[in-house]
Amino acid sequence: MSNPKSNARKAAVQALYQWQMTGQSLSLIEQYFIDQQFFVDEPNVHKNFFTTLFHGVPKDLIAIDALLSEFVDREVDAIDPVERAILRLGAFELIHCSDTPYKVIINESIDLAKYFGADGSHRYVNGILDKAAQKQRAEEIQRKQKVKE
Repeated sequence: MSNPKSNARKAAVQALYQWQMTGQSLSLIEQYFIDQQFFVDEPNVHKNFFTTLFHGVPKDLIAIDALLSEFVDREVDAIDPVERAILRLGAFELIHCSDTPYKVIINESIDLAKYFGADGSHRYVNGILDKAAQKQRAEEIQRKQKVKE
């Protein structure tokens, strides 16, 4: 993952994981990532996109978890914290980033799961986000299918 938006997603997943595990304030975590950790090591990051993702997930957590809960096999809070951060990020993008094709969101989420998650977690993430996309992006999917016909 070397493009600026992919790097922003990578940072956002790590920041969301930290938020989920510690409950620290978003601004404190964001400042840490910008000043100390990720942006120093990886300067090729779309910082505004990172901020949108990182602040957007907690802001819209109820809708995000409601979408995910339709397709997961347990309570969202019971999902492995790494997978939960990735799923929440992907669901946020499906809901709020209509300029990004759903297949890009799913592929980026799969890459994040391969990078951060346990063996095989990318298949779980793929299955959940694919179902969420079918619901959230139904019109986009239908348009793509009509073009193929």
